[in-house]
Amino acid sequence: MTTSLAPARLHSADVVRVGGAGLRTRPMRAFLSALGIAIGIAAMTAVVGISSSSRAELDRQLAALGTNLLTVAPGNDLFGGNATLPDESVAMIGRIAPVTAVAAVGKVPDVHVYRSDRIPAGQTNAITLRAADPALPGTVGASMADGVWLNAATAQYPTVVLGAAAARRLGIASVEGGVQVYIHQRWFTVIGILAEVPLAPELDASALVGWDAAKTYAGFDGHPTTVYTRSKDSQVQAVRAVLAATANPSAPSQVKVSRPSDALAARQATDKTFTGLLLGLGAVALLVGGVGVANTMVISVLERRAEIGLRRALGATRGQVLVQFLAESLLLSALGGAGGVTTGILVTTLYATTRDWPAVVPAWASAGGVAATLVIGAIAGLYPAVRAARLAPTEALAAT
Repeated sequence: MTTSLAPARLHSADVVRVGGAGLRTRPMRAFLSALGIAIGIAAMTAVVGISSSSRAELDRQLAALGTNLLTVAPGNDLFGGNATLPDESVAMIGRIAPVTAVAAVGKVPDVHVYRSDRIPAGQTNAITLRAADPALPGTVGASMADGVWLNAATAQYPTVVLGAAAARRLGIASVEGGVQVYIHQRWFTVIGILAEVPLAPELDASALVGWDAAKTYAGFDGHPTTVYTRSKDSQVQAVRAVLAATANPSAPSQVKVSRPSDALAARQATDKTFTGLLLGLGAVALLVGGVGVANTMVISVLERRAEIGLRRALGATRGQVLVQFLAESLLLSALGGAGGVTTGILVTTLYATTRDWPAVVPAWASAGGVAATLVIGAIAGLYPAVRAARLAPTEALAAT
């Protein structure tokens, strides 16, 4: 009967147990090394999560507000001056078959809004007076924060609806008690305050009065300065192509047509640059954490030369010693990666909750974070593991 001198095989459970034993003997050092990895992964996961949550919120906004809103505004004439839209432009646009809603506002120049008649003329608070159609809120997707919107009756009298920013600047939070503002040497009663209008932010800093009231009390010339249209979703591009010629048939080149939802999408696109910068910073933190792991493993090899020599003397192969220290490095990095991903998810959830966003962390970000830590751990632990495997038993024992 012959006895095999082949070394015993290390099973997966044995590798994990042996690798974990090295970490348990120096818990504080292992914790600090894993913390470096965790900070990098947490930063990267949180950046991706917050960016994804922002995109989800934008998609939710666009789904609620719609992407079928188009705006028509006057451009410049041949001499570089400001063009005007014909008074009939609103009615003509409304005749386009796929158009489902149309409303207009007209900016009243050189007329300002004041909280009282005692305010110096120069303190305008950058509030613009605009004449508005009764159909404006339904067309642009606006809602009332307080009070009511203009109707066929109130639009003829000195009543006004304030945009969200205009109300804040004037210090008006409610319409109760018959609040009034001073416009063009006349008192106007505030009957409503709009909530913020994402697709028409110019309305936020506006005071809106009826079309007839603007002509009667503020010298409005009756020309619309912005026309808002809603069309069937499948026909938006077709409507956009004919809007300029429809609004001003004699000079379509003097008409500007835009799609407000494109501006929101463009804003999200610009955020990607900032996201890329933050991801780069997270990658630097992850690299620093990897250096920390490598440093920890090198020191561990130097301190445990006696252990390595004893194991080698008892029959452990170089491959088994290499696997032991590589497993230790991978476990150390995996612990940091798991902690980093968990922290990143918590940060994303907390931030999204405070902003009333849906919390979204892509699965690829979490899986990628753990995978990145394992790669960092393998690279960081490879040199120390090879160095440990190359130690001869006699050399390692002699150094103790």
